[in-house]
Amino acid sequence: MGNIFSISCDTVITRCSDCVAGQAKFVCKLEENLEALKIALAELTDLRNDMIRRAKIAEDHQQLKRLDQVQGWLSRAETLINGADLLIVQSPQEIKKLCVGGCCSMSPKSNLKFGKRIAKMLRDVVDHKSKGVFDKVAEDVPTPLVTGRPSEHTVGLESIFNKAWSILEAEQVGIVGLYGMGEVGKTTHLNKINNNLCEPPIRFDVVIWIVVSKGFYIGKVQDDIAKRVGITDGTWQDKTPEEKAVDIFRVLKEKKFIILLDDIWERVDLSKVGIPLPTQENGSKLVLTTRSIKVCGQMEAHKKIEVQCLTEEKAWELFEEKVGEETLNSNPCIRELAHELAKECGGLPLALVTIARAMAYKNTVEERNYAIEVCRRSSASVFPDMGEEVYPLLKFSYDSLPNDMIRTCLLYCSLFSEDYEIEKDKLIDLWIGEGFLDGHGNASLARNQGHHIIGSLLHACLLEEVDEFRIKMHDVIRDMSLWIACKCEEEKWRFFEQAGYQLTRLPEVRNWGSIHRMSLMGNRIENLLETPNCPDLQTLFLNENQLKVINNDFFRFMCGLKVLDLSVNRVLVELPVGISKLLSLECLDLSYTRIRQLPIELKALEKLKCLNLECFDHHIRIPRQLISAFLKLQVLRISGCYYSLGQEVEDNSECLVEELKCLNHLNVSTVTITSAFRLERFLSNERLCSCTKL
Repeated sequence: MGNIFSISCDTVITRCSDCVAGQAKFVCKLEENLEALKIALAELTDLRNDMIRRAKIAEDHQQLKRLDQVQGWLSRAETLINGADLLIVQSPQEIKKLCVGGCCSMSPKSNLKFGKRIAKMLRDVVDHKSKGVFDKVAEDVPTPLVTGRPSEHTVGLESIFNKAWSILEAEQVGIVGLYGMGEVGKTTHLNKINNNLCEPPIRFDVVIWIVVSKGFYIGKVQDDIAKRVGITDGTWQDKTPEEKAVDIFRVLKEKKFIILLDDIWERVDLSKVGIPLPTQENGSKLVLTTRSIKVCGQMEAHKKIEVQCLTEEKAWELFEEKVGEETLNSNPCIRELAHELAKECGGLPLALVTIARAMAYKNTVEERNYAIEVCRRSSASVFPDMGEEVYPLLKFSYDSLPNDMIRTCLLYCSLFSEDYEIEKDKLIDLWIGEGFLDGHGNASLARNQGHHIIGSLLHACLLEEVDEFRIKMHDVIRDMSLWIACKCEEEKWRFFEQAGYQLTRLPEVRNWGSIHRMSLMGNRIENLLETPNCPDLQTLFLNENQLKVINNDFFRFMCGLKVLDLSVNRVLVELPVGISKLLSLECLDLSYTRIRQLPIELKALEKLKCLNLECFDHHIRIPRQLISAFLKLQVLRISGCYYSLGQEVEDNSECLVEELKCLNHLNVSTVTITSAFRLERFLSNERLCSCTKL
């Protein structure tokens, strides 16, 4: 018994000794494990950031869908990073409790508990990092047969639609052309055809919608088709138009397709795009809309359908719906006057809707009588172009806007290229830079004023809402706005607009000195080597080009420039120091470029109110004390941008906070914070929290 007891006692003592030693190591190795955790955390954070960049490139450029396992890994990584950051923040208090070189503790229970948490977190971080190896982070999204498009209730269009649909169902018809004057309803019919194809029975393998527009670029049409059929791999943008055409043809010849081409102004060579000719044998179809029957002929349409203005009866039905019963019944004379005003619109749906909406705000018979007389005089004018017969009618809605500021903001939207989807926030930034919105010195009030103006223009049917964040300008409203700015009020506005013209160099301008606002966005300009003399130029849009080089003296004689947009020039890596000559500049947009460093000379831009550096997968060096030098800055956008302030520093977020504290007028800022520790420092400033979107 004694021997047995002795063995059992030794075993217990040994095990207790092992247990104590095992527990003690969590305290003794606390500092060592903490340093190891910091290193592992930095590696996991870098791996997480790399993974996010790979996924965003796949999603944004290749239209791929992020893998669920990748998203799961990222979510777990985010949880671990935040948890580890929190432990590291708490660690100094626990380290203070250690003594005798870290082998003993003045608070053993607390150190033991914390040491276990550090050790477990270290294991979890190392383990999760080892699982973050993925050959691919995203995959192709199955292409839907047809994408439904937003449509509104229509009046008087049923007979034309039914005719077009019955022709489409005929086997011997491959190409159908819908033609008619601007805004008579051609796109509305094409929308209805698209949405009708969503309904069973399924007739085609794929439905492809393409907006062509004036001055189309064959590469854009090819890109739209490629995205729709899922062949935009990583090498797509490097291919020539001929190679793209071969790829498109190879895919489409195996499918029964229908292509809907909206707003064609000239012949589109199907073979150069890569579209197989629709025939009775392959069962494919092509439907196009155009303002010219001549284009229908050039496209060899088998059937041509004229889309005409509404009959007087249907025109009144639409007008009555948009004006509203309350207005029509407000006075016995109003309904008769409204009938007369509807007649002046000539059955054109856009004119009817736009003018009806404006008339709804006319509160007296005298106001409406005046409106009718204005429209009658305008429609009697003689214009060489069919579309311009409509502009004077639509100008009534422009003239009916509440004030000059809202009219100015509407015309400004015409500087964007046709069918361009404008971000509301960006538009308001530009308006602030132009000085249209002052908010009586209150930056927040100015932004609210901008949103109010956008709402007013949407309500007047002069802008269209794409979604919660974007708007667009109808092409006829845009044409009307340019007609007003470039013809009716040319001396006042002095616009020069060649957006989306596929220019490869700066256009030849007879008199640079006469221009106030210039838009060259959406072209293919690579180099700006000139030194134009335009002291009165206030606005310059050069966004969405292919800029590589900007001459240092390009901005030398632009002393009055207030807004400069260089965004989405994805190969632009250097900003010329000469930009510091723009002493009047109030809005500078460098988003989605590859600019590596901001020149310290930008400190000279003391009037700057809006600066946009947003991007993804890009690092930019910002000189220390440059941001804080822009004392009038109201808007700073740097989300998605990996920035360093001055020399490489351990914590850019803390430096950024110190600089932003100097900006008393800052109202909007967007930043990227990569850890909970840095987030905590950023959120420590109450004023910055109120204006920052992380």
